[in-house]
Amino acid sequence: MPPITRRHFFMGSMALPAAAQRKATPQRPNIVLILADDLAAWMLGCYGNKEIRTPNIDRLARMGTRFINSFVVTPICSASRATLFTGRTPMQHGIHDFLTPEPIANPAQGQAAPPPSFRNEVMISDVLADAGYECGYTGKWHMGSAEEPQHGYKFWYTMPGDSGPYQDPAMNLNGKSVQEKGYLGDLITARASEFLDRQNASRPFFLTVSYLNPHTPYDGHPQQYYDMYANTAFDTVGWQPMAANALREKEMMKDPVANIRRAAAATTALDDQVAALFKKLQARTGGLDNTLVIFTSDNGYLLGRHGLWSKGLASDPPNMYEEVMQVPMMWSWMGRLPADNTRPELIDFCDFLPSVCEAAGVSAPANRNLAGRSYLAVAANKPLPKKEPWRNLVFGQFRNTWMVRDFRYKVVVRNDGKGPNELYDLRTDPNERTNQYDNQQFVSTRDRLNAELAAWRKKYSS
Repeated sequence: MPPITRRHFFMGSMALPAAAQRKATPQRPNIVLILADDLAAWMLGCYGNKEIRTPNIDRLARMGTRFINSFVVTPICSASRATLFTGRTPMQHGIHDFLTPEPIANPAQGQAAPPPSFRNEVMISDVLADAGYECGYTGKWHMGSAEEPQHGYKFWYTMPGDSGPYQDPAMNLNGKSVQEKGYLGDLITARASEFLDRQNASRPFFLTVSYLNPHTPYDGHPQQYYDMYANTAFDTVGWQPMAANALREKEMMKDPVANIRRAAAATTALDDQVAALFKKLQARTGGLDNTLVIFTSDNGYLLGRHGLWSKGLASDPPNMYEEVMQVPMMWSWMGRLPADNTRPELIDFCDFLPSVCEAAGVSAPANRNLAGRSYLAVAANKPLPKKEPWRNLVFGQFRNTWMVRDFRYKVVVRNDGKGPNELYDLRTDPNERTNQYDNQQFVSTRDRLNAELAAWRKKYSS
């Protein structure tokens, strides 16, 4: 598939909403989940970025509901994906930050093998497959072995080792190894298109398109994307000199502007893949009338903010900064969700599975002690029951580090409270510069949030 440029026609025309009204949406929609890797909300134009170009993703945001306070539970790829697909916390699903599916020789490197029991977890794809959905997955998996189809997915195109080069990668196709030629983003989109070509109106489908972009390495993208940023100063990104506790990918901080340019190129390359995928969806009979499209990312990223480059492991100890916790979450479902809609509620990845289940008209898996709640009504601007208002808290966990956040304050505790701990007043200190944890003026807030965190840990530990 040739690269799609921004000159290409994207997402149809302004007549799409009118077309959607001509045909009633069936009870069970087709569902397409677009999952980016290491893409923070702040990196997108629709979330305020002024220098990284993402016009196609920005248009997707305007087509439906965009959540402006969407958070991961764990700021690292594998554990975050596991929560997204199972609705369960890292304490429950047991995945923390493994990078390969086999045990490693040096545990001090911080990698861990996924527990054998993870295959027994119930994913959203299992639920939808049991309800009659045809399920397909293309791209990065990173939740155990990626070699063979699993968890209800019948069409399977994944990356061995969950990473690799952007050019001419080796891939798994339905359980067999294939050596591909071309750009990884194009290949993932092409296989997603192949899955779509196999579908018919007699059965709904669930397609996950999981791009590696903008994850490192930053080489291997088409040259046109590097050329876009050759002279961009990136003076609005807010990067700072390397922090003393910088850890993962700290070498990027030796020349932050040059590396931000490369990361931006990978991001805009992703943006054009979204355009290509939507063009394919529109070409299908019925277009988008019967399709729920969701866009998100597995965790956020710093790109030099706080003097750090990567995500949760960018620092020692791990961090829970807003940049690594906050990710895009957009739902587009024409005829069912309002266009150009934004919602301020605090949501997290535990809420995703019950929300998709409600959209599909199926029950969430029983006896799983799910930590989230469906936000479908919220996305549709529908009132919630007076006795069941939306919560004002989100939580996080990564290794020895825990987080609780409300609309104003964030508390981060480590080593079961022994520290180092943090408290930020996000209203007056949105960049998290001043730690107020030991400030006596914040004692009542600190104790209140710590009590909420303790209750969450107890309730969702198994």
